[in-house]
Amino acid sequence: MKLTLGFSPCPNDTFIFDALVNKKIDTGEFEFDFVLEDVQQLNQNAIHNRYDISKISYGVYPKVKNNYLILNSGSALGKGVGPLLITKTADIENVAESIIAIPGEDTTAHYLFSHAYPSATNKIFLPYNEIEDYITNSDSLGVIIHENRFTYQERGFLLVRDLGAYWEQKIKFPIPLGGIVIRRRFSEEIQQKIDQLIKKSILYAFENNQTLPDFIKKNAQEMSEKVIQEHINLYVNQYSIDLGSTGKLAIQNLLAGMELNSIQNSEPDYFVKNVFFNS
Repeated sequence: MKLTLGFSPCPNDTFIFDALVNKKIDTGEFEFDFVLEDVQQLNQNAIHNRYDISKISYGVYPKVKNNYLILNSGSALGKGVGPLLITKTADIENVAESIIAIPGEDTTAHYLFSHAYPSATNKIFLPYNEIEDYITNSDSLGVIIHENRFTYQERGFLLVRDLGAYWEQKIKFPIPLGGIVIRRRFSEEIQQKIDQLIKKSILYAFENNQTLPDFIKKNAQEMSEKVIQEHINLYVNQYSIDLGSTGKLAIQNLLAGMELNSIQNSEPDYFVKNVFFNS
């Protein structure tokens, strides 16, 4: 059975899927026709129901919930992993009146920024790897994600606010950045097998991490091996292997905050039955 699969070229995703797509593990009856795309492009393609399995930002899930369920394995979720609001100058009088460059309208980063600055509406949406250059050539601020959090200070940028830390302080749960979704139309048996294959791929990567695979390095957009490893260490963790009850509650809190079908935190059965696949 051939399935389409979309994920990003970021080291956490290529680390997770390397063994799966490069046949380092036995995938049984399944073959994967995969593409690597920027997270906002993945979000847009999920909205259009393009791939059987896809990485998405949790911020876009309300727009794709009718077609996809969230898998237990493959998520980027944790503490200290959130997006950062940065600037090139310390002279910031009012964030709400500034131009803000954001890495995609449907990203979790956008939602977390809006949560911290609800009155800020002067936004421009760019691919995440163009944010710093835009700030450099303008008087704007920017929200950075992925590897930029490890290198922004080297380029002379200043931190305005850690948006993830702000979320953690208010919500008291890890930050759900992105996860893996699968089409609802597949049987529970297929969903279960795919979830287990992704988990197996992650475990293989952890067990064979003495050197970085070429698949990760060639897609890492000229990152140094040190930054690649820091990226993996931060974004691939126990929640990537299995969300568990804490991970699911973190996602539930995020989606409830986004008023997913006006469901409140006090109605967890809705999420268990309608958001997460039946594991």
